[in-house]
Amino acid sequence: MTRRDFLQAAALATAAQARAADATTIVIDPKPLFDISPLLYMQFMEPLGTTDPSVEAAWNYDIDDWRKDFIDVVADLAPGAMRFGGLYSRYYHWRDGIGPPANRPLTRNYSWGGKETNRVGTHEFVDFCRRVKAEPFYCVNFLSDGDPQYRARPEGNRTGDAKEAADWVSYANDPDNAERKRNGAAQPLNLKLWQLGNETSYGNTTFNKDQSIAATIQFARAMKERDPSIRLIGWGDKGHGEGLWAKDLIERAGEHLDFVAIHMMGQSPSRPNTVLKGLQYQQEPERAWEELLELSNAVERRVSELEAAISPNSRKLGIAITEGHLSLGPRNTHPILYEWLSSIYHARSLNIYQRHGANVKIATAADFEGTRWTQNAVMIGVPSGKSYMMPVASIARLFKRYNGTQGVAVTSAPSGLDIAASRAGNKVYLHVANLQYRGSVEASFALTGMKVAAGKTWAIAPENLRQFVSADQTDIFTPVETAIPDQSLPKWSFPAGSVTAVELTCVF
Repeated sequence: MTRRDFLQAAALATAAQARAADATTIVIDPKPLFDISPLLYMQFMEPLGTTDPSVEAAWNYDIDDWRKDFIDVVADLAPGAMRFGGLYSRYYHWRDGIGPPANRPLTRNYSWGGKETNRVGTHEFVDFCRRVKAEPFYCVNFLSDGDPQYRARPEGNRTGDAKEAADWVSYANDPDNAERKRNGAAQPLNLKLWQLGNETSYGNTTFNKDQSIAATIQFARAMKERDPSIRLIGWGDKGHGEGLWAKDLIERAGEHLDFVAIHMMGQSPSRPNTVLKGLQYQQEPERAWEELLELSNAVERRVSELEAAISPNSRKLGIAITEGHLSLGPRNTHPILYEWLSSIYHARSLNIYQRHGANVKIATAADFEGTRWTQNAVMIGVPSGKSYMMPVASIARLFKRYNGTQGVAVTSAPSGLDIAASRAGNKVYLHVANLQYRGSVEASFALTGMKVAAGKTWAIAPENLRQFVSADQTDIFTPVETAIPDQSLPKWSFPAGSVTAVELTCVF
């Protein structure tokens, strides 16, 4: 039998198996469809002042360095990229965060209250990213996103122009930059990824679309003149009643950009009598599970809407979802996000991003770190203690750790399962969320033209879906590794509400 005949026979056999058990079989077509971006699972850091001491809480002033427990947990989380910015970028001057720490000025945090010490500046942030093996990138002060209030504050003009952004690129990347060398870094920092503007279309005082696109071109030209190799993220979300800016942004400024950004938040329960406000969910957890699943549908709609906006253009920029979280009332502190109940939203959102990986290149499902906000990925014990992952981070870690390099298609699967599939050589990976609050789902595995020789699973499957993480039980959502039994048609039972990574070793 020739190799071609063998593959045809194997494909026919797989198809026959799938037809015989299509209601209980996960059928995968292992043909690579797109490369999965190494930046896909990102996090972002923003000084949040008095609201949620994040950056300051992560710094240990006793040893004048990052907290070791914080470094350890983030290295385990292993984000592909780490962004510094947010609303803080609207009034951040990067030179406030360089030079001798004792000489750095206190900076008022206009958005979040209080003042920032600037102890963590460019060098410290880049050092942190290198330690946890994340690609560092900054959101530059983009003329304060057009908000005029920052032009004349009691503390001075807090608006940053294109020259300031370009000077930052030179400081970071020019091998001969004297200012950086005076501050102790003889070698370039090599910051190749930058974002222009943060939520530039949000609010009534920011740029309109035309102003934002004009500023994008101005900043991009100035920054790339200093280093043509940098990659830029432009802002393409909705605002000012204009719909998505992405299409016009790409048509008019796309030649200067590599990615177009939106933010995935502001998700609101659609039911008028929702249980996702306050503590009512504790009385009706199954209904809360259903509502969270409904909310995840909005993620799919938003991604598809952006894809439709950019698809007619010949310049295929990647999608960058540089902020995104589930924010329920009370604002940013809803306790359900400690509980495994929230996993249904997080797991499905991350699966959606990977299934759309032909376009989505950067994405996050949480804010990053802090001491109070429950939509954080990492919680920092204060004034001391152990940093730990929230459920959203436990899922992101699981999916990032057990994943292929190329996206592949799941052609059929049992109802009740949400799946993203990928491949690296002869290994196929599945990210499987059982969407059912009650009842396990048993499934066998079949691959077109290939046979499963062995398999493993790593599952987070608490018996009680109201299980929660806390400083007293930081490892409660550690995945359990199990080998898939060796049999002619390998199968696995996915417990109710579980999130599982599957690795299948395949042969022709």
